[in-house]
Amino acid sequence: MSVSMKDLDPAFRGSGQKDGLEIWRIENFKPVPIPASSYGKFFMGDSYIILKTTALKNGSLRHDIHYWIGKDTSQDEAGTAAILTVELDAALGGRAVQYREVQGNETEKFLSYFRPCIMPQPGGVASGFKHVEANNQDHETRLYVCHGKHVVHVPFARSTLNHDDIFILDTKSKIFQFNGSNSSIQERAKALEVVQYIKDTFHEGKCEIASVEDGRMMADPEAGEFWGFFGGFAPLPRRAPAEGNEKHEETAIKLLCFDQGKLEPVNYESLAHELLQTNKCYFLDCGAELYVWMGRTTSLQERKGASEAAEKLLSDSNRTKTHIIKVIEGFETVMFKSKFKEWPQTPDLKLSSEDGRGKVAALLKRQGLNVKGLMKAAPAKEEPQSYIDCTGNLQVWRVNDKDKALLSSSDQSKFYTGDCYVFQYTYAGDDKEECLIGTWSGKKSVEEDRVTAVSLASKMVESAKFQAVQVRLYEGKEPIQFFVIFQSLQVFKGGLSSGYKKFIAENGIDDDSYSEEGLALFRVQGSGPENMQAVQVEPVASSLNSSYCYILHDGNTVFTWAGNLTTALDQELMERQLDVIKPNTQSRSQKEGSETDQFWSLLGGKSEYSSQKMVRELESDPHLFSCILSKGNLKVKEIHHFTQDDLMTEDVFILDCHTSIFVWVGQQVDVKVRLQALDIGEKFVVLDFLMENLARETPIFTVTEGSEPPFFTRFFTWDSAKSLMHGNSYQRKLAIVKGGGAPALDKPRRRTPVYSGRSTTQDKSQRSRSMSFSPERVRVRGRSPAFTALAASFESSSNRNLSTPPPVVKKLYPKSLTPDSLNTSSKSSAIAALAGSSDRPTETPTPESIKDGSESEKPKQEEDAKDGAGTMNNRVESLTINEDVKENEPEDDEGLPIYPYERLKTTAADPVTEIDVTRREVIV
Repeated sequence: MSVSMKDLDPAFRGSGQKDGLEIWRIENFKPVPIPASSYGKFFMGDSYIILKTTALKNGSLRHDIHYWIGKDTSQDEAGTAAILTVELDAALGGRAVQYREVQGNETEKFLSYFRPCIMPQPGGVASGFKHVEANNQDHETRLYVCHGKHVVHVPFARSTLNHDDIFILDTKSKIFQFNGSNSSIQERAKALEVVQYIKDTFHEGKCEIASVEDGRMMADPEAGEFWGFFGGFAPLPRRAPAEGNEKHEETAIKLLCFDQGKLEPVNYESLAHELLQTNKCYFLDCGAELYVWMGRTTSLQERKGASEAAEKLLSDSNRTKTHIIKVIEGFETVMFKSKFKEWPQTPDLKLSSEDGRGKVAALLKRQGLNVKGLMKAAPAKEEPQSYIDCTGNLQVWRVNDKDKALLSSSDQSKFYTGDCYVFQYTYAGDDKEECLIGTWSGKKSVEEDRVTAVSLASKMVESAKFQAVQVRLYEGKEPIQFFVIFQSLQVFKGGLSSGYKKFIAENGIDDDSYSEEGLALFRVQGSGPENMQAVQVEPVASSLNSSYCYILHDGNTVFTWAGNLTTALDQELMERQLDVIKPNTQSRSQKEGSETDQFWSLLGGKSEYSSQKMVRELESDPHLFSCILSKGNLKVKEIHHFTQDDLMTEDVFILDCHTSIFVWVGQQVDVKVRLQALDIGEKFVVLDFLMENLARETPIFTVTEGSEPPFFTRFFTWDSAKSLMHGNSYQRKLAIVKGGGAPALDKPRRRTPVYSGRSTTQDKSQRSRSMSFSPERVRVRGRSPAFTALAASFESSSNRNLSTPPPVVKKLYPKSLTPDSLNTSSKSSAIAALAGSSDRPTETPTPESIKDGSESEKPKQEEDAKDGAGTMNNRVESLTINEDVKENEPEDDEGLPIYPYERLKTTAADPVTEIDVTRREVIV
């Protein structure tokens, strides 16, 4: 059901088309838009309609409509606001959620639009009251009380004060915050935001701030000044229960059917979704909330009638503080759906026309038909950003027999689906060195190994004094950060751990672990050289997919297969993975539709296979929750329109992005709770508060305050100085409010990232450990690893194209040994020393770049650092320069000789003899 904008009140036309707020005041029963400069200013004698339009990541718009009723507004005016919200929703397509907001009892969602608070003023249009404007020349001393996020103007008298609440005394020259002895640190910190708002709004930012603690005597100057306004200090009495305070006890939920203007109770044994009929309206009375559910086929008049009946129901029973929430069938809120025993999942969206065209084109081409007209290029999809430096230092351990064994650099990117792994990655963050410690569990790994992996990783994080981020990953649910860290990853079938071997032996399962001499099929996937994987799949034709490239081998018989929907990049990645899986082996290329009989024979014959590319779940709009873990039960509360200031140092918060879960732990949180951070994340996944069908394998990150990585802070407008402050939340905010802004603390400096010897920021392709490739470059197959490693040292970063992964001392970018670089590398060294172990690789020695920072290693590390300085291009040039530099020749910072330009010319009278004549013009 919808109505045309032409039939709508002119004030509503064109609304809800862009992200943001729109507000109307009811004047003479008509909506009148108010200017944006007046948003957040409400008058007690008026009613308002507020439309919040939110642009979602999927490109759609979400609408929330609120109608706010001042305590002095007339009943007719309030009813008009309720009816107009129904009309506005219908004009917007009938998808909005509608909320009734009563002054002093507004929903937190509504208050989040007007941070830190709203402070309704006396006056109104319909009531005949005069709007009171602020007058700084004749300032009126006022007393406010803060109840959570609600700020109420109360009588200016000592008898108003109590030990439980926080009060704000607004005088002409100073604002006092009085903290009741029973108030919490978090409540005090939030009240300071109101103090700042009053200072900016009513004092033009020019007045003093004072804090007064309950019980502080006259000896304190600020306390004495505060009590002077009340005629002197006197003990406060215990607060009596507030009159008219509605308490919503746990009562049975009632379901009422609104049909033809009448309300009829619906009897049920179990509250099921099937009780709701699409041609009717229903009331779900939960005590504190009254939900009005409107079926999709109900008329506009029926919805208006239901809205009026809901208002009358609460009015007749004097339930002035009950929230009315109106939802439309198909667009119900999470809280509404959670009231029912079961709620059906939203059906998956159908394939787009482009996806359908691709499937048909692949099928026809496979049959040998010309599909040129059908093969329309798909629009380029934006790859997700990793927000993590990909040139850091990586160590990997395999879990084996309740311990971990360090893998050699050549094996640390080769995982088995039956094993579990622990990895540690140190890298350069935005303003400091960062460390990520994680676990990866294969699909066929045993539970005992999974528990051991998490336990070992948690001990490493604890040893690092919680300065490292921890992540728990499962095969098939890895985030982009994981792939960028490993860059070139191979996942083999089977396992090498004793736990996996024991499991298959006890259950009589054949060991299908990968063998280089056996039959194996790999699917190659990824978005580029810095993010590519080869995953072993069943060697049958049904495993093929027209959107991917594959590697098939049986011993030394090797085939590559490219689907018709693959790109040149996909085929390039296949070649790179082939150099890892089967180096120095000749392969036979196969194109989809022209395969040889031998190829099909290895796969057991032809069969149907898919052409649709596997699509990973998309990151959704983030939701922030505060968490309390009590007696094993997790209680969460959503924070709407969150900011960094919502992250209180005394609490634990969860950021839900659907594809990943972040558990943020404040510095003031008890150590016992810190150790349970991962458990809190797992409980949240099981709880699935947003009813988004979270998988148990959803990645969970644990983040400690002060060590937030860029891929977490990107969800906020982040000020790292705030997370590095000392003290509790109240002390921090008091320092900011009194100081007029965030303190300029001495933050730990991190050295400037140096990519290929340069200190300037470069393109991602130059930063990658595997480096970018040039399609024009002639590919050389069959290089030995030693030759590749040698060549890699001298190739330019702009045209480097490895046919095998780089020799795999994955250390942070080369750097010159300056005092700054020595100081700023101390954190990563400390973390490595604390979190690492004395494990040594079973096959090759530990690379110098990932050993613990012992004294015996320092000379070698300094020598390596000096050798690593300079750009790739300088290395290429230095190849043909005589290393025995004469003492009387000038040298640059790297000890290389410097020659005048004139001597480099071929026509020079005194040409440089140390440079190969065939390279002279290139160098010039």
